[in-house]
Amino acid sequence: MLIASKLRSAIDKLKKDLSNEFEMKDLGEVKKVLGMKIERDRRSGKVSLTQKEYLQKVLQRFNIDKDKKSVTTPLAPHFKLKATMSPKTSEEREYMTRVPYASAVGSLMYAMVCTRPDLSQAVSMISRYMHDLGKGYWEAMKWVLWYIKGTIDVGLIFEKDFTGKQECIRYVDSDYARDLDKRRSTTGYVFTLSQAPVSWRSILQSIIVYYRIRVHGHDGGYEGGNLASRVAR
Repeated sequence: MLIASKLRSAIDKLKKDLSNEFEMKDLGEVKKVLGMKIERDRRSGKVSLTQKEYLQKVLQRFNIDKDKKSVTTPLAPHFKLKATMSPKTSEEREYMTRVPYASAVGSLMYAMVCTRPDLSQAVSMISRYMHDLGKGYWEAMKWVLWYIKGTIDVGLIFEKDFTGKQECIRYVDSDYARDLDKRRSTTGYVFTLSQAPVSWRSILQSIIVYYRIRVHGHDGGYEGGNLASRVAR
């Protein structure tokens, strides 16, 4: 169980009440939860969340840890993923039956949800197609894993605002009809608090947009701004 409060007295009271009802052990200040490492710098008012150990296990599971290659972008623009990229030969189809593609998607999705908003767009792309996959999909997957290898220490850093202001800031944008199957657009948004992301998503829009408008000074689709507004509410 993880307990958080602004008041130490409230934490102590809750622990005492719980110990009166249940047999429990106080493990002290939390350092790791759900595979996330928590580090604090009380002097500078910073808290960081990372998943280095988890991601190292992911790279080992898919034999990427032995590769010398690493890249600096989550997914390169030359990957043009679409539904028609199915296996062209029986050899390619047999090869893809041995590829743990779905397992890799699930592993990346967990990291993306917890501490890696930079993976949102790439994971959104590679998770759209899960059936009858050609080698091109696995090449895209390996690219994302190579990116993780080069950025394995990246995580979230929350900083205390000593001015007393706590502002939630929203950023939202979308591309324009970049989906190669149905010409739909992709929306991306992120909300920040304490100078770090607290909510983020990259998702294929449910409708086809034939126009663009300005949303808070940024050139984005109406559907994208509408989605982020619903999240804010």
